[in-house]
Amino acid sequence: MTENKRQVEKLPTGIPGFDHICNGGLPKGRTTLVTGTAGTAKTVLACQFLVEGIRQGEAGVFVTFEESVEDIRRNMLSFGWDIAQMEAEGRWLFVDAARQTDESVVIGSYDLTALIARIQYAVSKIGAQRVSLDSLGAILTRYTDMGILRREMFRIAHTLKIIGVTTIMTAERVEEYGPIARYGVEEFVADNVIILRNVLEEEKRRRTIEILKFRGTSHRKGEFPFTIIPGQGIVAIPLSAIQLRQRSSDLRITSGSPELDRMCGGGFFRDSVLLVSGATGTGKTLMATGFMAGGAMNGERCLLFAFEESRDQLFRNAIGWGYDFEEMERQGLLKVHCEYPEVAGLEDHYVEMKRIIEEFRPNRVAIDSLSALERISTNKGFREFVIALTSFIKHQEVAGLFTSTTPTLLGGTSITEAHISTITDSIILLRYVEVYGEMRRGLTVLKMRGSMHDKEIREFTIDKRGMHIGKPFRDISGILSGNFTRLVPDELSRLSNLFKDEESS
Repeated sequence: MTENKRQVEKLPTGIPGFDHICNGGLPKGRTTLVTGTAGTAKTVLACQFLVEGIRQGEAGVFVTFEESVEDIRRNMLSFGWDIAQMEAEGRWLFVDAARQTDESVVIGSYDLTALIARIQYAVSKIGAQRVSLDSLGAILTRYTDMGILRREMFRIAHTLKIIGVTTIMTAERVEEYGPIARYGVEEFVADNVIILRNVLEEEKRRRTIEILKFRGTSHRKGEFPFTIIPGQGIVAIPLSAIQLRQRSSDLRITSGSPELDRMCGGGFFRDSVLLVSGATGTGKTLMATGFMAGGAMNGERCLLFAFEESRDQLFRNAIGWGYDFEEMERQGLLKVHCEYPEVAGLEDHYVEMKRIIEEFRPNRVAIDSLSALERISTNKGFREFVIALTSFIKHQEVAGLFTSTTPTLLGGTSITEAHISTITDSIILLRYVEVYGEMRRGLTVLKMRGSMHDKEIREFTIDKRGMHIGKPFRDISGILSGNFTRLVPDELSRLSNLFKDEESS
């Protein structure tokens, strides 16, 4: 027997992102237990498994122990899955094993012989290759003898394996991080175990999927975020699929400001990701606006995601700085997407942003601001979001500019900086500077990978023509930390002589 024949064959499920976590799909011809508490999307996964199979030309049988057939048909329409149509085409078949409300509880030596026969007949009738059983808990309540319960579960799993179908069985659990399933036997009769979670952390819900066991084959380890999208279904976000294989270019593009281009050694690299960090009012949105306008003026397609200002506000401000966003839109060079962060979960935003980028295919992407998205997620969820988004943008080989708001007016760093600073190519810091009771603005290029850059902190002003970068601050220290110190002439002279001595030595 060859090595390939000894390996377990995988069946691609077709569920977005999920097959990456499975290293190719579910083990073919085997049973997989999907377990989770209420609201973790077990039934959605069981239905989507069949829907995606039908799209690949594989018929499916759905065995329902709890919900009525009509309820399932109606509920799944919200995802665009017309199960009734699939039934009419002979690609989907229900086995209705839901107990009626007036049915008495069965005790003693109750077995599943008749049900197993019905499933075999259904599989044979439409030539099914996929089967979903939802949910085992509804039928297991009929047993008082745990020995009989386990025996009957093995009978179902064994029969499905013999007839060669790939099966998903859903089961309930009572705690997110407690026992795998309610009755403690479900996980032992299945070849594979997948756990769905819907955890409440810091008053925010976060859905994750974890493969606990794949018998005889490999899978990705740990929990992975997923979301449920109307009209699409479950979408997993497998961070383990991110690879450092993006290409790099030495081609420069303009930032939209000639002075900033000079500070950056000639502009930004075409496929780099830039973080602009500063307090409110320091000019972050202006810099994002200039970045969009600079690209559009060179015939580049530009995409702006705004999470703090409306479209009308952005367009009004752009006009005030000398940029006509409406004309750029008419020319097809600009697309602006505005939305409050609270209207969806962070994973939903990621999926939507990814979709828009793939459809519009921009040369530049700006996000104003990432900090606004912090408040709708946990620290872990936000870190995963920025890693996934940054990686995706880099793989598209487009230039990205993200803004981040610092928590204090003078100095300080934000959570966003802590999560994204190491994976961005360049960082520009905008700061307020107090000079003799007057607030001024300062700018410095903190980091720029692969390029020399100006390391001075320069003063800049904002007027109706945008941003203007001037001379460096020479008589103030502690600008970045917010602990300003005004240097007197004697101190400036001493420091100047010290630098001269170091250079001569």
